[in-house]
Amino acid sequence: MRIGLMVPPQTPLAGIVPLARRAEKLGYDLLACGEHVFFHVPVTNAFVTLAAVAGATEQIRLLSAVTLLPTYPAAIAAKQVATLDGVSGGRFELGVGVGGEFPPELRACGIDPAERGPRTDEALEIMTRLFAGETLTYEGRFARFEGLQLDPRPAAPPPVWVGGRKPVSLRRAARFGDVWFPYMITPDQLATGLADVRERAAALGRKPLQGALFCWAGVGADAAAARRTALDTLGRIYRQDFTRLAERYVPAGTAADVAARMREYAAAGADTLLFAPACPDDELDRAVELFAREVAPSLKEEIRC
Repeated sequence: MRIGLMVPPQTPLAGIVPLARRAEKLGYDLLACGEHVFFHVPVTNAFVTLAAVAGATEQIRLLSAVTLLPTYPAAIAAKQVATLDGVSGGRFELGVGVGGEFPPELRACGIDPAERGPRTDEALEIMTRLFAGETLTYEGRFARFEGLQLDPRPAAPPPVWVGGRKPVSLRRAARFGDVWFPYMITPDQLATGLADVRERAAALGRKPLQGALFCWAGVGADAAAARRTALDTLGRIYRQDFTRLAERYVPAGTAADVAARMREYAAAGADTLLFAPACPDDELDRAVELFAREVAPSLKEEIRC
């Protein structure tokens, strides 16, 4: 099992590279960064942020979690992925989402929110073919290529993580993905969805996808305080009451509490768990270390057993 760390959106820009170095030193397998063009809270661009991290680390893998693919022309996205993969020494993994949590950002990019799915599917098809080295001639709904080849291209196509839990996301993951990557989902839903997406992939002649989970979590010495902090943090980020959602989807409490819940996701088929700390910036270092030292080892030990 791989354990990843999500860069929380509230992390100051000057703190991102130190956080990445700390994560690498603590033994996290991946460092992930999300993105929004506009949102309720400050959020960076994943490609730019991970490029900075690539130059400051050596081994930790880098994941965009997730790239809002419909906000990019397919050619630009392909070039940025290829460049980031190259400068990181092949450590980049591409997480893809369609967005929609904040429709004004799509409209600000000239995107009709209703088109975000078709744009994503078309871009994934184009990128897959470009990464394979094809000289591409393509007439699509949103893009046109006239005998063009990506250069430089990745030495090997980077793994593609497809986010989302709706049926259309499962179809997209089965067609284009290497990893299915939902969030706000129960262990039972993860197991059911993973079986579904693997069946769909098999019908397309593709290999079975891995399962991964984006998991907001609050961890601390005081279980009640960790739960309150998680609720407050997520409420500020998403501008909504997270009380009912947290009960189902957000592990929070002591390290033992969080590990027990995350083992349920591992048993349901998660090969990778991405820990998104649900805490304010002044508690981030403590949460990142506590998770690495007291939660992650028990997860990996459970899987070995």
